[in-house]
Amino acid sequence: MSVDLAHIRQVMAEADCLYAEAEVDAAIDAVAAQINGELADRNPVVFCVMNGGLIFSGKLVPKLSFPLELSYLHATRYRNETSGGELFWKAKPEISFIDRDVLIVDDILDEGHTLGAIIDFCRHAGAAAVHTAVLVDKEHQRKARPDLKADYVGLSCVDRYVFGYGMDYKGYWRNAPGIYAVKGM
Repeated sequence: MSVDLAHIRQVMAEADCLYAEAEVDAAIDAVAAQINGELADRNPVVFCVMNGGLIFSGKLVPKLSFPLELSYLHATRYRNETSGGELFWKAKPEISFIDRDVLIVDDILDEGHTLGAIIDFCRHAGAAAVHTAVLVDKEHQRKARPDLKADYVGLSCVDRYVFGYGMDYKGYWRNAPGIYAVKGM
């Protein structure tokens, strides 16, 4: 598959910056403070949801001031497209979390199909409690489950196609230093 890099560059050039890097970093600091206050004595296993949660996890975890085990899982519905399909597991968790608290760290809570499936998986596999932290919660009424809410949220955003800080546009711009919305989307 050939990538039109000119288009990818144009998407960034025309994008609206919703949150600058300093605003995102301040939100991550606030999430870390909440988690430190609530999970410090719980001995959690922290799972980064790849690839989207990588940057958020990388900035969040060093701010957590308690012992924890860190691993990753990789489940996706997007496969570098702009809309999702069936859940696909690329890598299931390898650290045992039976009778342990689990903290799932992901980039965005959009409709929540992927996050909901990961939560269900962890509960079914024996986690004592499952907590979720997302960098961005998208504001709309299309959540997969009406009661699905992240325990820790950095920022909320309008219902547009967003990228940056781990979130991608067709596989690109996860490295964008802020949260951006695609023009017209």
